[in-house]
Amino acid sequence: MTEKNETDATQMLNDLTSGDATAAQRLLPLVYAELRALAGSLFRGGRSDHTLQPTALVHEAYIKLVDQSGAEWNNRIHFFAVAATAMRQILSNHARAKRADKRGAGWGRVTIDVASDTPSSAIDLVALDEALEHLVKIDPRMQRVVELRFFAGMTVEEVAKVLDVSKTTVEGDWRTARAWLKQELADS
Repeated sequence: MTEKNETDATQMLNDLTSGDATAAQRLLPLVYAELRALAGSLFRGGRSDHTLQPTALVHEAYIKLVDQSGAEWNNRIHFFAVAATAMRQILSNHARAKRADKRGAGWGRVTIDVASDTPSSAIDLVALDEALEHLVKIDPRMQRVVELRFFAGMTVEEVAKVLDVSKTTVEGDWRTARAWLKQELADS
């Protein structure tokens, strides 16, 4: 996203917060490609027979985001941080629903390697969501770091800005959380 588009997106988010009914329509073209890339990365290496496709995930998340009455958007990075949470919730709920259906056995696997920054091995999305729900009780900031890094695809610098902490703090949380998740997911 160019600097002008980032500024425009932030302005449109402010307009949306102020109740401008047309802001959501103007915002979508500016953030769609990034949301679509993020959704695509969440499906990469997973099953090819998903009933929820990246485009549908983007649309469902976007509707959920812009329909929030009283939501206050600080900036584009804040928007994508909230989008990450929305996508995680949508994917987890969808995986749970498919798992409940006998024909959906084995559905809900995504590719992530909690031991490194690069995805490589498939894990169960529901197990990941449950592990993150457990982690939030232990260390909410660490859980948020994982969510922002994995589901939002944010850099360490962007996460530090969203959480208003130092880059070193984010790096430490990320290392610790990956180690904790590796153990937690190995046990499940």
